[in-house]
Amino acid sequence: MTDRKSIAITCTACGAESLLVRRPVYDGFKRTGESLHCAACGHTFASEADVPFKEAKRPAVFTEADRSAAVQVFEEAEGRRLCRYCAHYVVNPFTQWCGVHKKEVEATDSCDRFEKREEE
Repeated sequence: MTDRKSIAITCTACGAESLLVRRPVYDGFKRTGESLHCAACGHTFASEADVPFKEAKRPAVFTEADRSAAVQVFEEAEGRRLCRYCAHYVVNPFTQWCGVHKKEVEATDSCDRFEKREEE
């Protein structure tokens, strides 16, 4: 029983609340699919549609009233003046470079000489 994933089911063969076991099916070294079995009794299900999955019931601990309001840290256009959007920003595999200041920069840096790069 290697390489398996499990999900809660109510088995139609044994009636137990059990887990669905997915076992890979191989043809030689090539994986051709998976077989579906009840972990309690070993009953094999023909397809995913035949599996009697159990509904996941999660307790309602919090309501929408308990959630905090969405925080808007930046204005929409505020992040668009970063070096990564500048026409002078140069990227190569070893460094990120500013063509105006002739120095190494990070993509999230910004300066007063920002020029918007033309979209490709």
